[in-house]
Amino acid sequence: MVFFLVLRNIARNKKNSAIIALLIAVITFLFFIGNSVIGKSNLGLRQAFVQSLTGDVVLEAKADVTMNLFGANTPIIDTFLTIPVLPAYGAVMEIIRAEEGIASNGIASATSQVSGKAYLDLLGVREPVLLCGIDADSYFSLFPGIILEEGRLLRSGEYGAMITAERAKRIEVQSGQYPVPGMSLLLTSGSAIGFKIREVPLVGIFSYTNPGQFMNEIVIIDPQTVRVLNSIQVASAQDTEIDESALSLLNANTDDIFSDFFAPEQNEIIVEGFSSAENFSADMLQAYLKETKTEETVGLSGGDWNFIILTLKRGTNVRSFISSLNKKLEPYGVIAVDWRIAAGTSAILLLLIQALFNMGIFLVCVAGVITVINILLIGVFRRTREIGTLRAIGASGIYIASLVLQENLVLTAFAGAAGIFGGALFIKWINSLSVIIPNELIASLLGGNVLSLGFIPHVAVLSFVLAVALGIVVSIYPVYVTVRVEPMSAVRHG
Repeated sequence: MVFFLVLRNIARNKKNSAIIALLIAVITFLFFIGNSVIGKSNLGLRQAFVQSLTGDVVLEAKADVTMNLFGANTPIIDTFLTIPVLPAYGAVMEIIRAEEGIASNGIASATSQVSGKAYLDLLGVREPVLLCGIDADSYFSLFPGIILEEGRLLRSGEYGAMITAERAKRIEVQSGQYPVPGMSLLLTSGSAIGFKIREVPLVGIFSYTNPGQFMNEIVIIDPQTVRVLNSIQVASAQDTEIDESALSLLNANTDDIFSDFFAPEQNEIIVEGFSSAENFSADMLQAYLKETKTEETVGLSGGDWNFIILTLKRGTNVRSFISSLNKKLEPYGVIAVDWRIAAGTSAILLLLIQALFNMGIFLVCVAGVITVINILLIGVFRRTREIGTLRAIGASGIYIASLVLQENLVLTAFAGAAGIFGGALFIKWINSLSVIIPNELIASLLGGNVLSLGFIPHVAVLSFVLAVALGIVVSIYPVYVTVRVEPMSAVRHG
């Protein structure tokens, strides 16, 4: 009976009801569409980084600023930041192996990385690159988002590098020739102590399933080359004994040290593998270095890594895992962060965009609430005689308040459902247009070059809750005014 009375009162005030429903529906529509776009972007960005670069959790050395996998998350500081190596690497790995939340089942659940920046010279094209020095034994099995296009994957213990297909196409446009595995890459880095130059072979070309903003700038490379370019001293896992002949060099005369290097009679340079009788030349030295250096195997003994990357079991609460792990890592000067911090500014920027958008929605809600309250108050004044009559025949203040509240809740719930339905139709319409996204950053956020929005159930639920909450908020003051109406004065006023 009360419900039919509520519907009758809404129908009798068609004009006011329509205005209120329209305002609530528009607010709900904007909230639903905006958060659906941001929510899909967040899911796409998370999938891109977790499956291709950051994993679920990244361990890094404690620093005064938060770090991503290639530098500081603060752009100004990033120019001057040198990424520190992980302290107590062996002890930290032992702690990780004892954690229950890490994925297993024969698939790599942890890998190590050393990062750097350099300039790449290939086919006459010089570009800045991000160096990702990896443990090849575990890296590729940890990241299914890395797709091999040409050549082969980098192997453990070898010098070599892999570039993205996007970079290869860019080099082809500038040089007129497409890079192929087997070519030599020249990498140059500079620091306060000078320049470092390394030459490594190109072993493969790869792509990411969903490349983020900067992921196409990454070069996957052996860790030893990155350490050399970064001037990182590799720690030995074993103690090394120095014999007496080596110690005697500390007190030896300079001429004596190099007396074996130069033939006393012929005054020729003697290099291992070459006879003193051979005419030594620069071409011979270059060939010798190429044969001995690039084919030399690199021993990965552990240590001197910048990051440890972890993948967690499905259903593991990442925040709880990080909180628990950080308590164990605190004595070692190591901290665990989630994928968003490890991904850097592009992922953090999305959170800022979401916060700013919802702040704007909040301001719209405030304006809408004020408008709706004024409309409801006008409706209460127009119904003063009706309310007074109900009070005169014995209706309690609670009954009157519940009647007005139910009217507003029914109206706002209907408006909220209409806003969500309209939003779903809008998403379907946008997807049918197959809009091409020209901006690389927006395309990476939305998960592809074609605009495709998604219906996210929890965002729809939040939108409906927002509509109902607005219905409650706008009813508080009108209900207060309604219950204060005196029966006799209401009749006289009517």
